Amino acid sequence: MTVTLVSSFRELLLSMAPVFTQPSYANFAAIVTGWVFCLGRHTVTNIIVAGGSDRKHYTCFHRFFNRAQWCLDALGRVVLMIALSFVPEGTTVLLAMDDTLCRKTGRHIWGAAMHHDQLRSTSKRPAFSFGHSWVVLSVVIALPSITDRPVAIPFLFRLYRKKQKRRPPGRPKGERKCTGLATEREYRTRPQLAVELLEIAAGWLNGRDVRVVGDSEYSGGSISRHLPENVDLFGRMPMDAALYAEPDERQPGQNGRPRKRGPRLLNPQHMAETRSPRWQRERVAIYGRSVSVWFKTARALWYNSAGTRPVFIVVVRDPSRRRRDDCFFTTDVDCPATEVLETIAKRWSLEVAFRDAKQSLGFEEPQSRNRLAVMRTAPCAVIIYSLTVLWYARCGHALRDTWFKTRPWYRSKKNTSFADMLATLRQASWAEVSLFDPAQGVGSDKVAEKRVLHLFTSLSMVS
Repeated sequence: MTVTLVSSFRELLLSMAPVFTQPSYANFAAIVTGWVFCLGRHTVTNIIVAGGSDRKHYTCFHRFFNRAQWCLDALGRVVLMIALSFVPEGTTVLLAMDDTLCRKTGRHIWGAAMHHDQLRSTSKRPAFSFGHSWVVLSVVIALPSITDRPVAIPFLFRLYRKKQKRRPPGRPKGERKCTGLATEREYRTRPQLAVELLEIAAGWLNGRDVRVVGDSEYSGGSISRHLPENVDLFGRMPMDAALYAEPDERQPGQNGRPRKRGPRLLNPQHMAETRSPRWQRERVAIYGRSVSVWFKTARALWYNSAGTRPVFIVVVRDPSRRRRDDCFFTTDVDCPATEVLETIAKRWSLEVAFRDAKQSLGFEEPQSRNRLAVMRTAPCAVIIYSLTVLWYARCGHALRDTWFKTRPWYRSKKNTSFADMLATLRQASWAEVSLFDPAQGVGSDKVAEKRVLHLFTSLSMVS
């Protein structure tokens, strides 16, 4: 049976029609529909069955990923423009970047290699898994329908490929052990891929002020020395970082090259151990709750990483001393210390997006092997995640109360998970199809409301 998404979601998909040709857009809409309704493993064949698109030959949907002429970056630009409708004009845009591992099994998968697995690793024993490592850039926004936390909307993706080792003796010159490994000319580190994504996004934002937040891997010189002009970086600084004072102004008549840095300053570890300056105590809203922190601030040059661009440093201490001291920095030297901590804490919303895309939409599950299919299939799962969140923020939240009326144990629930958003989208789609009955006409509002409640109650048994 052919299923369709709710009309309000189809209107959201229509904004992406210019990215595709007419036949490709029809395949894209069918794939999104099947991806939303798929309850099992999110492979292309299961998506076809879940969306009721089995009337069309299955190779058409495989060709959509490995041969069709469309650009994933253009799709991400549309997602960004939709997300910016929730950001007031003239305000600063917050971006978050990170990488995630998609575990894979099987041979001859293009781009797959052994990568460090942070979820399975411990401080004493690192773990490695076979799969794809994706560098992702997202925009972090505050949605009126989700008041308890900011939400990350991923829109740009790059696949990290490990460097190919030298050809061992005895192997033919044209033979390669794994086609997914990059040569020396093709190889780029994860920070270099992140800089490429930042330059693309900064060009789309047309000179708007941008803040980008990343973890320690995306806070070094590979990022901070190559930032676009309208971008400020927020990240973590090592406690033993070498800090310098800003150089004095050049005196008239002074010979020689101007100094790039001043005298050496205390590193963050020594700043935390000394009594001067004193600790300041404030309450900050991080990770969905208000906590009390102690902090010290300084302005200095992190020359080995950020070069001659001054940075604002915040050394943080837990009043209960349950956690070790930490240090954060930003290239926006006029940003208050509490705002620095709150901004860096918003990076966690991207980790939540990774978890939801993997658990609910099968980010790791497509079994693509072709180069172009690998570069497109898995990011499509995250694009659908972003569209689902944006649809819920636009009009899906209005259906939340109707759905929760059938669940008395949810009446006091205030927070909305992505599983709730996805279930609302599925049930609203089924309700719209079931309520359309030309033989009965329009009917009264009370009858329609009763039919919606009855349909939601029956669908809740299978969702």
